Amino acid sequence: MSPHTPAAAAHGTALRADCANCFGLCCVALPFTASADFPVSKNAGRPCTNLRDDSRCGIHARLRDEGWTGCTVYDCHGAGQRVSQVTFGGLDWRGDPDRARGMFAVFPVMRHLHELLLYLTEALSLQAARPLRGALRSARDMVERHASGDPAAVAAVDVRAVRDEVNALLLRVSDLARARVPGRRRDHRGADLMGARLRGADLRGASLRGALLIAADLRKADLRGADLIGADLRDADLRGADLTDALFVTRPQLSAARGDGTTRLPHHLERPSHW
Repeated sequence: MSPHTPAAAAHGTALRADCANCFGLCCVALPFTASADFPVSKNAGRPCTNLRDDSRCGIHARLRDEGWTGCTVYDCHGAGQRVSQVTFGGLDWRGDPDRARGMFAVFPVMRHLHELLLYLTEALSLQAARPLRGALRSARDMVERHASGDPAAVAAVDVRAVRDEVNALLLRVSDLARARVPGRRRDHRGADLMGARLRGADLRGASLRGALLIAADLRKADLRGADLIGADLRDADLRGADLTDALFVTRPQLSAARGDGTTRLPHHLERPSHW
């Protein structure tokens, strides 16, 4: 498949994982360590024992039951199919060690770039960000150019520099959006709130960027307008919480947390099936 075909373009612009059009890259390229998220350890570049020859997971329906929770909360944001179908033109990593090494080097970089595209796309949709839309479009175009390069160019991208540039802009978006929230806006950026008792807390417009909220009790907390970019929500209790217009929430964050039918989510996100 040529990178210039409409089908390839569709793969490249999608910001949600399409495992049917990926060669199981997350199951091969990435390492993981035996923990509460994985029952065993695996080195980068080594296929997971559950990966079948058709690039599907052999225990997909039983991942949580068999201790593979880490797999269920992971999302490449479309990087897998882009690397598989666009960057490498539909060629599999199997049978060619050089191509495999190239794909495994490109995939983590592409995943970071697609995450930035996800955030920039959301920022562009925010009414409060209208004054910054020109800058946001320029940033999105810059990230897209990096993601559209050939394998060597993508692998060579300075991800930290790109993230720093985009993050500075996203901070300005966050400030504009949260300034519209009435009342006191708490600053918990990077805070250690593991296991914190925040049931019913008023966190409207709060900055929770990069906060550790592992196993925090956020039942019935008001998180409207809060910035949750990079917040660690593993095992956080979101039952009854209101995240209606929370900023920069992702599917992996929600999948890692605990919620129920009373949890209110941003309109563009689906309720995780295990809630």
